[in-house]
Amino acid sequence: MEYRKEYFSDARREDLTEVGVTRQRSDVLGHVTGKTQYYADRTFPGLLHLKMVRSPHHHARIKSIDVSKALKVPGVVRILTAKDVPQNIYTILCLIQVEPNDEPVLAFDKVRYKGEQIAAVLAESEQAALAGVAKVKVVYEELPAVFDVEEALKPGAPLVNEYHGRNWFTYEGHHCRRVRFGNVDEGFAKSDHVIEELYQSSPIEHAPTETTGCIVVPDQNERYACYSNTQALYFTLDNSALILNSPFHKLRLIGGTVGGGFGGKVDVITEPIAFLSAMLTRRPVKYEYTREEEMQVSSPRAAERIYIKDGVMKDGRILARKVRLYVDAGAYSRHSPYGTTKAAAHMPGPYTIPHVWVDCHCVYTNRTPSSAMRGFGVTIGDFALEVQMDKLARLIGMDPMEFRILNAYRDGDMKAHRKEVEGAALVECVKAAADLAHWPIGDRYKAMSSEKREA
Repeated sequence: MEYRKEYFSDARREDLTEVGVTRQRSDVLGHVTGKTQYYADRTFPGLLHLKMVRSPHHHARIKSIDVSKALKVPGVVRILTAKDVPQNIYTILCLIQVEPNDEPVLAFDKVRYKGEQIAAVLAESEQAALAGVAKVKVVYEELPAVFDVEEALKPGAPLVNEYHGRNWFTYEGHHCRRVRFGNVDEGFAKSDHVIEELYQSSPIEHAPTETTGCIVVPDQNERYACYSNTQALYFTLDNSALILNSPFHKLRLIGGTVGGGFGGKVDVITEPIAFLSAMLTRRPVKYEYTREEEMQVSSPRAAERIYIKDGVMKDGRILARKVRLYVDAGAYSRHSPYGTTKAAAHMPGPYTIPHVWVDCHCVYTNRTPSSAMRGFGVTIGDFALEVQMDKLARLIGMDPMEFRILNAYRDGDMKAHRKEVEGAALVECVKAAADLAHWPIGDRYKAMSSEKREA
């Protein structure tokens, strides 16, 4: 990392001790010597293993669940279904008033994606638990499924999630998260060139070295301790307490080293059912994804489809930008409504454009629910916007670095979200990148800065 002290020298403190300084990670010695302890390194007497009965269908009605044969498997101790869960319907972001509750802990009426949890088999060993899973008989009535975000929004599309009553999340009465600034039709009419491009991504799995999991252990005074590799201890504690109708002080979350998360371990999926299992059996319970389960049912980065329409002048100024963005939430909300809001907040990029129109849709399909992954809601949009910037620069025959410098936010500019720009630094970052890459830019652009534009 290079520290460019010549930029913003009048706005920078000189007593900083960390920026530009290399520090050894506090956990690195434990990692390289093998002393780091993960949740799965712990052992407890009487430990039960939890394995999940999962849906083989993307969309189906559950007609019946028969666990009688599974209960006869040697080593099987108990089987949990939806009727055992005190508050079976929840949504993670209810903690910040993102509702309605729309996801069952254990499916009971329908399954809405392949691999959805239906019944938890508790046994003395993993082998016995898996044998029990194989003996649980679930009768399904397959239903039509929808996998494409735009198809899901069409009239007559299969309804994915009845708790919403439609295949999209509703934002303050609107079918999408919207941004309106200026008049894009007027901007396009005045532009010398207008182009529209489509960008899309597939779901991206985090593929952590350590799969998702936890161990819950009964403690004294009717308390329960959960050793988890969650990235969000308080989210997990609060949601688990709500699902179990338990006082918060009865549950204890113990985190530690996460063997790879990248956002994939913020969803509260394994802990509530493991807590419940320990409560009902009075024994320690371990619930750990296999590698196959990690790839199939852990939340990926959402697939996105983005249409970007731009109006640009011959001199390089972007006059208008219209964006239609579709986030594939999968079958349930999880963090996707929030990620979609982040996407809308990030448009139209770090560029001053006088006319902006943005619609960001959070769409439900019969895919695995998506959620957080390193800058979710922003990363794919950034990719699309910056590829679009390169295409616009080529269209008008302008250097892509100079094109970005010309259109970049300056202090005092008004963003499309009606917030005045403060602390802008994109111009300086582009110039520094060009310098490091030995990319020639003209003297006119070298002289530009992120300071307030002249009237």
